[in-house]
Amino acid sequence: MYPIIFENIYYDKIWGGRDFESFRSNLPEGMIGESWDIACHPNGIGIVKNGDFKGISFDKLIEMYGHKLVGEKISVDKFPLLVKLINSKEKLSVQVHPGDEYAKKYENEFGKTEAWYVIDAKPGASLIVGTKNCDKDTFEKAIEEGKVEDYLNRIEVKKGDCFLIDSGLVHAICEGVIIAEIQQNSDVTYRVFDYGRPREIHVEKSLDVMNFNLQCKNLSNNQEKQKDGYKEVFLCENEYFHMEKLTVDNEYKNESDKDRFYIYTVVDGEGEIISVNNTLKINKGDSIFIPATLGEFKIVGNITMLMSYAV
Repeated sequence: MYPIIFENIYYDKIWGGRDFESFRSNLPEGMIGESWDIACHPNGIGIVKNGDFKGISFDKLIEMYGHKLVGEKISVDKFPLLVKLINSKEKLSVQVHPGDEYAKKYENEFGKTEAWYVIDAKPGASLIVGTKNCDKDTFEKAIEEGKVEDYLNRIEVKKGDCFLIDSGLVHAICEGVIIAEIQQNSDVTYRVFDYGRPREIHVEKSLDVMNFNLQCKNLSNNQEKQKDGYKEVFLCENEYFHMEKLTVDNEYKNESDKDRFYIYTVVDGEGEIISVNNTLKINKGDSIFIPATLGEFKIVGNITMLMSYAV
């Protein structure tokens, strides 16, 4: 086993942009809104980019190596996480995601809890995280009257900000950001409001799953701890995944966990992952899959990463 990188899966979106070109040279034509980088979903399955497994699809790799790849406590029937980058030139729709029970009943899917990390933000860039000054009845009336924006919690953001988007929390990515998104392996989205664009709106389902008690919290304010050669911040811990931020200024050492895989997403800088008989150069925008049976490894360089793993 060795650290694995997958080919980027790009999606052209009406709200997408070209900002990935600041750190990638493989962008296709179009307005690229999403790059699925660790993906094993019917709507996008990664293909291994490096090493002995090059050219093998992620689902086939799981079929071949099972728990040796993903970990003893991780299902081999459906991979639990999806890691993507998002770039917005225009506003995305205001949306909400269902929880597991609702999504299973109506969509035969996982629910969708996700975390956002702001990799880059243009001056004045903002996100919508939650609602304000309303309950379900007030918000439903606002949808009917076209006044949804009056009740959205819009916040200005900067590089390094991080937010947990629980299922049921109304949210939207606005113009001028690059986001790393770590989420449950689901592609279910209900649009609440879309600024007049001619796309389907899912008012009834949105109102079914919205939770007006959920609040916005900037996780980047969590306490940072100094370790030997790097700094560590625990950003979020929930029933689906944990996420940490690691800022390496020298060397970071770790060992794979037989119970679960790790994913490292580089949000700034560059470096190398060094394991037995393998050295892999990694750069801003890369997501690296660490198999459960990899063994000891280290990351060297001047580099900032998100470490995420299923629980």
